[in-house]
Amino acid sequence: MDLTMALRNIWRNPRRTILTLSAIAFACLLLVFMLSFQFGCYEAMINTSVSISTGHLQIQARNYLKDRDIRQTIDDPSAVAEMLDKTRGIGAWTFRSGGFALVSSEKRTAGVLVSAIDPDKERRVSTVAALVRKGAYLDQNRPLEALIGDRLARNLGVTVGDELTILGQGRDGSVAASVLTVRGIFESGVEDMDRNVLLMTLSDFDGVFAMDGTVHVAVITVPSLASVGPVKKELSEKLAGAELAVYDWMEILPGLYQSIQMDLASGLIMYLILIIVVAFSILNTFLMSIFERTREFGVMMALGTTPGRLMRLVMLESAAITVLGMVLGMILGALVTLYYQCYGIYIEGTADILKQYGIPERLYPRLSLLSLLAGPALVFVITFLSSAVPAFRIRRMDPVTAMNHV
Repeated sequence: MDLTMALRNIWRNPRRTILTLSAIAFACLLLVFMLSFQFGCYEAMINTSVSISTGHLQIQARNYLKDRDIRQTIDDPSAVAEMLDKTRGIGAWTFRSGGFALVSSEKRTAGVLVSAIDPDKERRVSTVAALVRKGAYLDQNRPLEALIGDRLARNLGVTVGDELTILGQGRDGSVAASVLTVRGIFESGVEDMDRNVLLMTLSDFDGVFAMDGTVHVAVITVPSLASVGPVKKELSEKLAGAELAVYDWMEILPGLYQSIQMDLASGLIMYLILIIVVAFSILNTFLMSIFERTREFGVMMALGTTPGRLMRLVMLESAAITVLGMVLGMILGALVTLYYQCYGIYIEGTADILKQYGIPERLYPRLSLLSLLAGPALVFVITFLSSAVPAFRIRRMDPVTAMNHV
């Protein structure tokens, strides 16, 4: 009976109810779309970053992430490869090695990170091959060739076909030296990578740096970010007791993870301000409603209706308006988000720049259960609590005074 009365009462003033419903629906629509858009942008940022260099997951020696010592290696790559092939949820994987060295051209010298890759497997886990702007990608059958960033090429004054001399320290402490021919020049858009990284084949690195068949990192990609946690857990269980550890992209790229957290926190503050504005709208609606119905409440209390039941009736009215507005906003928000999730959001004038750095020219929101429910749930809680303020006025209401209210 109370619910039926509440549903009837909210339409006593249709104009005010419609305005309140519209405010709640608009807030929920905006929250659903903006949260989905944020999550979609984060996913694009993460996938772009991991596809350029790190992968979603990496297997390394336990201390290699903190201390890039060339002697901290995966000593039995074949066993790790067999394990990765048998692990469900892995999209692709490859081995890499790396070391620091001096690289010299005829005129200049620079310190670089030498990164050794398997050219064929690397294509499946990274976009480096697509970032080559001059020359060609590395070929396993062409020994002693290098791929360098465009900034490093400018700093050294070299181009495709020129020779570079590298000098470093091998895994066994010996001098690692060789002459490499520049096969290609890449441009990733990541300044540190374009300026400081030299790529060569894993087999060449093994010979020059005396790796003796060992590698430093197994780089792993998975079909979606949701798969990172389960795959990491399974790999960690398989490697329990070994001198190897599994790291996810959040541990490998802490700067990216922290920037996403900061952006999300600032966004949540803006969303909270929007919800508070809506809450004040609800508060005003029910203050006016109680003020207009004071005489009615006085008569009902004089006839024996308890203040508690009247409070429950007002709270049900608040909940009914909020839920109706939420449902409408969630439906509209989901429809808008699904449209742009299908067709994307095109930012005029940025397509060529985004494509150059491996980022899609269209940004796609990602509708999820979290983005669909989180914002509206917060709207419901805050607006419901705000309606409790005018409802508590009923408890202090005197029936005689209320009946004489004009």
